[in-house]
This record gives sequence, structure tokens and C-alpha cells, in this order.
Amino acid sequence: MDAMLLVTVGLLAGIWNAIAGGATLFSFPALMALGLSPMVANATNFVALFPANLAALPAYGPELRAVGRALLPILGTSCLGAAAGSALLLISDPALFRVLIPFLLLLATLLFAFGDRLRAGLIALAGEARGAHIAFAALFLTSIYGGYFGAGLGIILLGIAQILGYEDFHTANAIKNLTATGFVLVSIAVFGLGGLIAWPEALTMMAGSTMGGYLGGRIAKRVNQRLLRSAVIAFGLILTAVYILDVFGR
Repeated sequence: MDAMLLVTVGLLAGIWNAIAGGATLFSFPALMALGLSPMVANATNFVALFPANLAALPAYGPELRAVGRALLPILGTSCLGAAAGSALLLISDPALFRVLIPFLLLLATLLFAFGDRLRAGLIALAGEARGAHIAFAALFLTSIYGGYFGAGLGIILLGIAQILGYEDFHTANAIKNLTATGFVLVSIAVFGLGGLIAWPEALTMMAGSTMGGYLGGRIAKRVNQRLLRSAVIAFGLILTAVYILDVFGR
């Protein structure tokens, strides 16, 4: 029964990520519902949804080759931030992380809801002269959050790529996907060494998310993405309220 639930949630998460993003908002709670501790569920979720990050890269081969060696400092900065964030999770007090869950879910929901406005504000703030410095500082800081929890970052990574001068949407999206894949890999390595990953659950959900990512990519243009995004935001707010009651209502 648990395996069927994991595959089903993984399938839905893969489809949802391919169409609208934000699948962590229900895949992470599903893992906790199966009895995993919050920290283990968080680390396991990184592995379970990894195919969703990886699957998009082949489609952006030409854009990534065009950027070339300029990708190295971007990837390096992101991976350093992710390593710091993941290490921070390893040394965190499990009780503290449990208290942080509703706030992390709320932050992920707000990033998902207002990411476009945040991206526009970040680009406006950066300007021409300070753009690169602000972008790399923002990339490092957001990658720390990415390594610690990671939900809702896609649109911010897209804005950072645009600040760095990659204004073409497809090129910026390619950099976003590569950066996300890089910091997820680093986080998985850190969590694996730290013994936080529940591998049977992770691999079972991964089977579903791989199929879901493939299916989602094929149907993405046929569904109302605005409606799905609204559903993700509503679900995230409801989930935040549920966890606030769970953590502070006792």
C-alpha cells in the first residue's frame, strides 16, 4: 500500500512539476505521512524529485553550449551555497526543523505565488553596474535555502540568470535548470553521507516522478496552467495552516 502511494504521489509530482511546478508542497508532506521524520522526508524528497530537474536538460543542449565556460562560476557558486544549506540541515536540531516546517512551506508558497514580481524587482534593483555582484550574492543565498529545503526557487533562479545578462528566456531557463540540477546533486550527496535519505521510499517515489515528468511534458500545453498555479498556491496556504496548528496548537 505504501509503495502504491509513493508511486502515485511521485507520478502526480512529476506531472505537476512539468506543467506548473511546486510539487514539493505535496510530495514532502506525503513522505511525512508515511512516518518519515521531517528532516528525513525533506532529504528523501530531493532524491525522489531529482528526475524532474534532470529531464529538462537535454532539451537545452544548444543554449548551454552557447553559454560555455561562463557556466562554471554560476554552477560553482550555486553548489557552494547548496553544500552550506544541506550541511546546515544535517546539524539542525530536528525539533527546530519541525517548528520551521510551516514557515518553510509558507515561504515556498509565496515564492511560487510572487516569484515573477520578485524577479522583476531583483532585476530593477541590480541595474547595469552592480548586476553581476548582486546576482552572484543572490545565487549563493538562494542556493543555501535550496540546499536546506529548496521548494519554490525556480522563478528566482530564472531572474538571477537574466540579471547576469542572459535575457533570452530559453537561455535563462536552461541556466535555471542546470543550476537546480547542480544544487540538488550536491544536496543528495551531503544528505546521503549524513544518512538522512530513506532510499527505498526515495527510489519508489522516483519511479513515479520519472513517469510523471515524461507525461507532464507531453500534456503541458493542453492544460490551464494558471488554474493549476492557483491550486498550488491555495494548497500551499492550506498546508501551512495545517502545520501551524499541528506545531503550535498543542
